[in-house]
Formats: sequence, structure tokens, C-alpha cells
Amino acid sequence: MFDPITLKLSVDPLILSALKEDVTSEDVTTNSVMREACMGQVDLICKEDGVICGLQVFARAFQLLDENVEVNLLVKDGDQVKKGQLMGTVKGDIRILLVGERTGLNYLQRMSGIATYTHSIAVLLKDSKIKLLDTRKTSPNNRIFEKYAVRVGGGNNHRYNLSDAVMLKDNHIDAAGGVAKAVHMARDYASFVCKIEVETENLDMVREAVEAGADIIMLDNMSPELMAEAIKIIDGRAKTECSGNITKENIETITKLGVDYVSSGALTHSAPILDISLKHLHPID
Repeated sequence: MFDPITLKLSVDPLILSALKEDVTSEDVTTNSVMREACMGQVDLICKEDGVICGLQVFARAFQLLDENVEVNLLVKDGDQVKKGQLMGTVKGDIRILLVGERTGLNYLQRMSGIATYTHSIAVLLKDSKIKLLDTRKTSPNNRIFEKYAVRVGGGNNHRYNLSDAVMLKDNHIDAAGGVAKAVHMARDYASFVCKIEVETENLDMVREAVEAGADIIMLDNMSPELMAEAIKIIDGRAKTECSGNITKENIETITKLGVDYVSSGALTHSAPILDISLKHLHPID
């Protein structure tokens, strides 16, 4: 759940933008069939098993349109939900319920899908010391929601954006003229509290990064055998992160290598939605 300050400053403007995208002038369908205010209620129903996430955001999609809308929830973020389960009700002006429905569900389905997929990978690492990380491979303007969903699913967040930490990737290294030079330039420029991570693709780059004093060394798209050699070279002098095409299907291959972190863009870019619906809308007194 987002704290009140984050909600007001960072979350609400994004939800309002999504609502504005869906209603450029009016909801012509709703205004055709609902000419006047009428109180109603609708059920929030899960249509497949998964981990629910984004309930606060779902509620805001209605309450930003009308603060009097009542969202009564029977579950909380992080709960395991089952197909057919009633998760809550939304009560208010039927016009508001109809206008906010798609936007609210889009957030809830997307965030729940990410939490569900992340959970399915996190359980594979539960007996190891490896921390599961997301990446910046998020949908534009949805990062705050998607990274929250990763945490709810049992994962951890890598850097939120480019301002958080130094990550020297292949193009940065090429631009600087080499691994060691890039690390030294970053150390000279960035704040002393800023961690420096280097993306490496072979053992020569690993040696250069560790000798240059990198804080974290990413082993990118390496075979398990090559990663094992890299970890021996690093020998605890830097934290290690495994990355590159890490999915639920292959993550178990790296659990015995002794890396500190494994990052997977699939947590956010490949997670399917969780099927959720609003059903049984009816007028109430």
C-alpha cells in the first residue's frame, strides 16, 4: 500500500492521466443509459487463482472521480485468491462505477499478474540466499505500480530509475573507453553514497571490474559454468548479480552458484494479467 504522501504526489496524477485517456470529453455510452444519478453496487470477482495486488489503486480509480464511492474489500494485497472468489464490492453513483471500471481493473489485473508471476519465481529461491530483483523494463508511466507489485509478490526492487545508482552497461563502457576507466570516472563523479555496478559479459571484463573496485558485478548472459568461474575470480570482493533471460523455467540452474542477486526483466515485461471482473451491477436504495 502506498503512503498518503506518495499517493497524492506520485500515484494519483498517474491514475488521473489514465482516466483522462479513457474519457476525452464524456462517456457517451454511460450518459446514454444513465441520464441521472442512481446509486448502485457491483461485485469484484476473481476469475483465476493468483496473488492479488493493487487494491488501493483500484479503489482510487473510482474515488478520484467521486470521493463518496465506497470500496469494501474482503482481501488485501498479497493474499492468495481463488477462481470465483468474491473479493469485495464497490458502491456509488452507477455513472462513476461504469466510467472507472476499466481503468481500475486495468491496474488491478496488471499488478496482480506481476505479483502472481513474481511469487511463482520467488518460491523457487526460498531455500537459497539469492535475492530476486526486477529491472527497469517496465511499462512507461507504470513503474511505480509494477515495482510495487514485484515487492508484493515476494521480489525486491533494483534501482528505481537512472538517478538511483551507477550501472555501467556495455554502451557506457564503450563510451568511456573501457571497464576500468568507466569505473574510475563514475567514482570521481558520483556521490560517495552511490553504488557502482558494472555489467560484464566475459571473464576479462570481470577481472577488470573487480580490480577497478566495482561494488556490484553483473554477470550478463553467461552460462552457469562461466558464472561459476567469474564468482571465483570475484572472491567476495564485490556483490554478484546474475542477469540475462532469467525466467521461471531456467532460474533453478543458478541457485547453487552462490550469486547474491538474480535480476529478471520478465517479472514486469512478461507477466500475464490476472483475470478479474466487476459483475452483477445493480441499483440500490
